Amino acid sequence: MSQPKTIGVIGGMGPAATLDLFAKLLAASNADRDQDHLRILIDNNPRVPDRNAAIAGRGASPGPQLAASARGLAYAGADFLIIACNTAHAFAPEIEAAVNIPLVSMIDATADAAMKVEPLRVGVLAADGCRRAQLYHRAFAARGVEPLFLGDEAQADFMTLLYRIKAGDVSEATRLRMQQLAIALNARGAQAIVAACTEVPLVLDGDVLAVPLISSTDALVARAVAYARKTSGG
Repeated sequence: MSQPKTIGVIGGMGPAATLDLFAKLLAASNADRDQDHLRILIDNNPRVPDRNAAIAGRGASPGPQLAASARGLAYAGADFLIIACNTAHAFAPEIEAAVNIPLVSMIDATADAAMKVEPLRVGVLAADGCRRAQLYHRAFAARGVEPLFLGDEAQADFMTLLYRIKAGDVSEATRLRMQQLAIALNARGAQAIVAACTEVPLVLDGDVLAVPLISSTDALVARAVAYARKTSGG
């Protein structure tokens, strides 16, 4: 019987979001004993330069660090890679050029997961860099769905929240403000809300929304586990 593929995680952006992804990978393994779990290699590198600043032209590119992480994971035995950060997918070409193993896209996994609710419009909670790189603009346009984004003032609030979450603030006030931003997108016609940043699921629960919440972390976990367990002949 074929062994599952080994997952390589490019992480640390931020560490809490990487930990959340790891915990969800473990839960999705449905293991009865240690040996039933998937092998997961994680490079939790918080020194990767800020993706949002780089895409805005205000900081160093994270591309070289991300490529180095990819090479290290491949050398350690990863069969494929995932990234625990949506915005870092703007640098996917540099990662893919550095290794000979596949990169499973969080962006595609999330957009595909959103399509299961058959929306005409989706509200996208995404960081500035992710928006500037038009990662979800392109993904949803290719699927015939209109993405809705926060206005300038609300987006500024969203970015403040993200950096607070990265600093460990998952307080009730942070949760409430994130919920309000999601509800505002719903009020503008969004038939689903996409948590297009891995910090968002740390404070936003789908139970508080009137429309489905599509977590990019959950979508990537489902795709990665399926990919890891798929045999070459399957």
